[in-house]
Amino acid sequence: MTSATATTPKQPSSARVHVQRFGTFLSNMVMPNIPAFIAWGFITALFIATGWLQSTGWAINGILGGFGDQAKIGWTGAATVLAQDPSGHTFQQYVGLVGPMITYLLPLLIANTGGRMVYGVRGGVVGSIATMGVIVGSNIPMFIGAMIMGPLSAWVMKKVDSIWEGKIKAGFEMLVNNFSAGIVGMLLSIGAFFGIAPLVEWLSGVLSNAVNWLISVHLLPFASILIEPGKVLFLNNAINHGVLTPLGIEQAQQQGKSILFLLEANPGPGFGILIAYSIFGMGIAKASAPGAALIQFVGGIHEIYFPYVLMKPMIVIAAILGGMTGIAINVTFNSGLRAPASPGSIIAVLVQAPLSSIPGVALSVVGAATVSFVVASIILRASRRRDIAAGNLGDLNAAVAQTEANKGKSSSVLEGLVQEGEHDTGDAQGDGTDRLVRNIVFACDAGMGSSAMGASVLRNKIKKAGVEGVTVTNQAISNLDGSADLVITQRELTDRAKGQSPASLHVSVDNFMNSPKYDEVVDLVAKQQQTVTEDASK
Repeated sequence: MTSATATTPKQPSSARVHVQRFGTFLSNMVMPNIPAFIAWGFITALFIATGWLQSTGWAINGILGGFGDQAKIGWTGAATVLAQDPSGHTFQQYVGLVGPMITYLLPLLIANTGGRMVYGVRGGVVGSIATMGVIVGSNIPMFIGAMIMGPLSAWVMKKVDSIWEGKIKAGFEMLVNNFSAGIVGMLLSIGAFFGIAPLVEWLSGVLSNAVNWLISVHLLPFASILIEPGKVLFLNNAINHGVLTPLGIEQAQQQGKSILFLLEANPGPGFGILIAYSIFGMGIAKASAPGAALIQFVGGIHEIYFPYVLMKPMIVIAAILGGMTGIAINVTFNSGLRAPASPGSIIAVLVQAPLSSIPGVALSVVGAATVSFVVASIILRASRRRDIAAGNLGDLNAAVAQTEANKGKSSSVLEGLVQEGEHDTGDAQGDGTDRLVRNIVFACDAGMGSSAMGASVLRNKIKKAGVEGVTVTNQAISNLDGSADLVITQRELTDRAKGQSPASLHVSVDNFMNSPKYDEVVDLVAKQQQTVTEDASK
């Protein structure tokens, strides 16, 4: 396999890098647990008193939704709690799934993930213990508290362990490790109960009141002035996963839905921009825009349209006005989602919308796309002659490089927009070059999105080649445990992957979407299997 030097994008300012890293850290706590949020959203949509099945009159609604009277329903095999109706009558009300999942399961999953990111399984356990303190010490869902206590507790545990590292007598390791984690977890949970919980509850109240004030004075659409440019600069994760998602979950618990889930996830603005480039763009930008529009709108990977904005910075006006239009429509129709839509696909958005909100949500996407398309088209048409005269026919390569500079790292999804040349193929390296390849892993920062797309491409190639017995999966680099026979990463991430899995064969690529290295990997696996078959037949 050949090697080549890849273009390294300029590093952005240190302040922006710190914000990006903070946003990535927050999103890495939330993103792996999105399936749990979606499950909670479905359960809420189906079984609460105002849910999709409210008209069926099924007893299971009251049991699973947590609003049924045990004396009336008669089912005694479920947990109940003493409750009081508006008339003052007390009754045994089912606990259901909705309340416990949002109160305990989701924050604990976030805390465990954050703890593992800092200190492995031990950090996840201690982080979960400590997070129970903020959960029971507050009357609101403690997502922000979990984001604080999970990593913080793991860091404290790591520091405590370092005090007696290498000093424990043989045979006492398990005793010391278990009791130290238990004691630290207990103390941190008590401290979180009395200290962190009230502080986070106050902060959540302030943020919630600020959002409600923006809605009441009809200023919420102006949030797009910050959100849309922030998306292009990859500064949205800290806002989205650090503030909007926790507040949205709290609002959804109280009202059954939240508009906050739609401030950033609406695919309309980006879709409108890409359609405008498909019609009025030039060069490679115009040729690649239709495929990018499909990936962005249906796949929900918004970052694929960012280079098109950076290619012509005035296009950000189209994104802002499109975003404002979508939010204004949702405010007008009082529409929202029951749970986060991740990724920001039209499918995920509509699935998470309550029946009463589907018209408003659909119109918000259409309206946002229409406005961003019209504005982007005007900008593209107005600058067309000037661009032709200047020879600026849509340098997507430069725009991708600038986007990666803003992000602070290379992006496989973005580079999928640019055809990878034969000279830019990456290289194979590692200590496991003679290892029989049965398990191939695509690895990236989060282990989702782009690596999943790359894994799908290679999986199809292996299937078409008739090769069997080879698994192709995707995961985060931090989760590599050395069991992978072959690890495929972007060139900039290969060193990190080698550190996590040094015995694996490592392949570096510049483009997860259509790298010519995939054909070489398929040939390698096929030849290995042929050799094994021939040896077995001797």
